Amino acid sequence: MKNLLPASLLLLIMSYACRQQATDKGATYQWPAVAAPVADQQPHTRILHGDTVADPYYWMIDYFKKGPDSSKVIAYLEAENAYLDTMMAGTRQLQEQLFVEMKARIKEKDESVPTFKNGYFYYSRTEEGKQYFKYCRRKGNMSAPEEVLLDVDAMAEGLAYFSVSGMNVSDDNKLLAYGVDKLSRRQYTLQVKNLETGAVLPDEIAGTSGDPVWAADNRTIFYTSNNATTLLSEKIKRHTLGTPASADVAVYEEQDKSNYIGVGRSKNGKHLFIVSQATLSSEWRLLDAAQPTGVFKVFQPRIKNVLYDVIAMEDRFLVRTNKDAQNFRLMECPLDKTAVTDWKELIAHRSDVLLEGIDEFKDFMVLSERKDGLLQLRIRKLADASDHYIDFGEPAYTAYAAYNPEYSSTTMRYAYTSLTTPNSTYEYDMNSRSKKLLKQQEVLGSFKPADYTTERLYATAADGTRVPISLVYKKGFEKNGSHPLLLYGYGSYGASMDASFSSSRLSMLDRGFVFAIAHIRGGQEMGRQWYEDGKLMKKKNSFTDFISCGEYLIKEGYTSKGHLYAQGGSAGGLLMGAVANMAPQLWNGIVAQVPFVDVINTMLDESIPLTTNEFDEWGNPVNKEAYDYMKSYSPYENVEAKEYPNMLVTTGLHDSQVQYFEPAKWVARLRAVKKGNQVLLLKTDMAYGHGGASGRFDYLKDIALVYAFIFSLEGINR
Repeated sequence: MKNLLPASLLLLIMSYACRQQATDKGATYQWPAVAAPVADQQPHTRILHGDTVADPYYWMIDYFKKGPDSSKVIAYLEAENAYLDTMMAGTRQLQEQLFVEMKARIKEKDESVPTFKNGYFYYSRTEEGKQYFKYCRRKGNMSAPEEVLLDVDAMAEGLAYFSVSGMNVSDDNKLLAYGVDKLSRRQYTLQVKNLETGAVLPDEIAGTSGDPVWAADNRTIFYTSNNATTLLSEKIKRHTLGTPASADVAVYEEQDKSNYIGVGRSKNGKHLFIVSQATLSSEWRLLDAAQPTGVFKVFQPRIKNVLYDVIAMEDRFLVRTNKDAQNFRLMECPLDKTAVTDWKELIAHRSDVLLEGIDEFKDFMVLSERKDGLLQLRIRKLADASDHYIDFGEPAYTAYAAYNPEYSSTTMRYAYTSLTTPNSTYEYDMNSRSKKLLKQQEVLGSFKPADYTTERLYATAADGTRVPISLVYKKGFEKNGSHPLLLYGYGSYGASMDASFSSSRLSMLDRGFVFAIAHIRGGQEMGRQWYEDGKLMKKKNSFTDFISCGEYLIKEGYTSKGHLYAQGGSAGGLLMGAVANMAPQLWNGIVAQVPFVDVINTMLDESIPLTTNEFDEWGNPVNKEAYDYMKSYSPYENVEAKEYPNMLVTTGLHDSQVQYFEPAKWVARLRAVKKGNQVLLLKTDMAYGHGGASGRFDYLKDIALVYAFIFSLEGINR
């Protein structure tokens, strides 16, 4: 037995062997000649604005409505899963190899950088072979005895899915409030644990957003209560320990269904905040944290097309707003005069710089800014208004202020990563302007950042707009068009897809792939206008930008038409569906994950989670102009009798963000209409939701499936 290698070392050797063979290619994968499932068609007609549309797959909506076809829905999804398993059967060994290879890069026994708050150092740690983590603390210093606050590995035993959120310790350090989701619907049950006795209190509150916030009295919790049908945030409630949840008082109820609401507490601990925000406007309320039974006061009533955030300082409030400032500016006002007429400008609007956020400290503030598509951290000393920037020195990266709970601190934590730099945590001394690396993600095996090259490019869109592209590849790459390339995109909600590191992505790069991110309009990489130009009646810019990026990468020799692949999820799945319809010949394969593809039908059904919140993003099809425009690009509405790329579509039965029936209906219609022999596969995770598996290793199986699908199209079999 002594000759047997330890499992961890064996994994490393296997990983090395896989990389050595990475360039080996065989013949193109031979897909089994089996019949695909054929979904039943049932008559259903949508009539709106004089437009009649047949939707024979509308019946698939019935699972969560528990209608007569709910069992039929499950049967169809299981048939699609069985078809995928058969079609991908020849890749099982490759999938297992990829899983082992990617898992071998993860340091299984690890620990986060401790964060100091209110006398304790808090951290999480993972153990060998365990899927989850332990949430721990030590009093005063890291040599003190460890307290395990939550053993999430034990809590998750026997469950297919498990998620903990909102872990929040009371001011007296004796109680921990947190949320638990066991179904993957993002609906959390709040619980409270006595940290002195280890007992979980009988206080249990279901149907929340998982965001418990303590008042200063150590016995009152505020939280967001969700609508049981739409799952939308609906009320802010107050709970007193020891009382039944049914007696909880609603301190705020949102009347506008297009707004999300939430509750929080200022860093200095003095204020409780209720935030109501839609895409285009926001409204804050505040209350003295020491007076939890008081009445929340409106900071500034909502103003049409005006967003604002509130940051509490010792002697004033800071307000980040886009009022008369598209890219936002920073204002200030007295603690007792918060109306917009009392706001004074502190940092002016800049047309070329987006002010994304503020991290406040007693003597400093850290401004997160975005210029030329890249994030910058600007440190301002409050005493004399002097400021400076932190230099990062790479062409494409992600940098942001990390968790900094101590208001009086003169050091700040920030996170940094790039396509070649593993996730790193730095501590920055704001007085001396010196930085110290506290921890960098350890990538086991032979990974060396110097073996990879990252670039920042610009494609020209159809209307002449320059669209940034971040990409990475392994050194030795030649721009001769022979390399496969995976292009990723999102382009919605103003969410910027910044360049970041992925250890699992190395399995793709080491096999000769280029990975690229298209920073298309609809995101916010190039400022607020970048977002405005990719939403509502300008949504198609997101799609044409992505197509232009693909064409540019072919033109420049990074890949060729037979080797270009596309990937996107959720709203990025809408992007995938749209570009599959608009430019099917451009892509050899498309991976659409939890894709939002049935745009009009979803936006017409206000009982579906998120619908009413997103009218400002997509439009309300009750209005004819919006209906016509949405119908012109909605992937489900625009499936045609033509050849489509090879496609892998994934979803989760319990998805609360994009319901399972959107991708299921889309695939069914594609199967019935499309021409050619290109592969079309649908994978439904029957136990998961929008984010997939919850364990830190299980998600690698999903990545292995995606990679095996794309590798098979390239003739890569190991």
